[in-house]
Amino acid sequence: MAEHILTRTLELDLPRPQVFDFFADAVNLERITPPELGFNIVTPQPIEIEKGSLIDYNLKLHGIPMSWRTEITVWDPPHEFVDKQLRGPYSQWIHRHTFTELSPNRTLIEDEVRYRLPLEPLGDIVHFIIRGQLDYIFDFRQTAVAELLLKTA
Repeated sequence: MAEHILTRTLELDLPRPQVFDFFADAVNLERITPPELGFNIVTPQPIEIEKGSLIDYNLKLHGIPMSWRTEITVWDPPHEFVDKQLRGPYSQWIHRHTFTELSPNRTLIEDEVRYRLPLEPLGDIVHFIIRGQLDYIFDFRQTAVAELLLKTA
């Protein structure tokens, strides 16, 4: 069973608490997801994020509507948090968000996603397609995060 790992880093000239607060607001997840995914948070707003919080979403992958539920398994403001898929398209999805203060006004954002595809080992045959889509989503996300956060700075 193959576990795949996706990583991204982004440095922003903003203080860590401001960057963390952006990610702590679940509404911003819709704003940093490519619009063609039709990503929509179903959980009533506002969502108080803490360890154990459950968040439900609807989205479309390859045009197929699906629901996704995540649980916040680690909540350590303003350093890190982890969301884990409880229901969704992957056999495993564990997303660690880490925020490192490089200076009082500079923050390093690190994403690490550990995922497994369904129907292993058959699912791994199409990993290159899934990885390309994930790369697109996370590249979009990085650009959107930078634009949105720096616009409010």
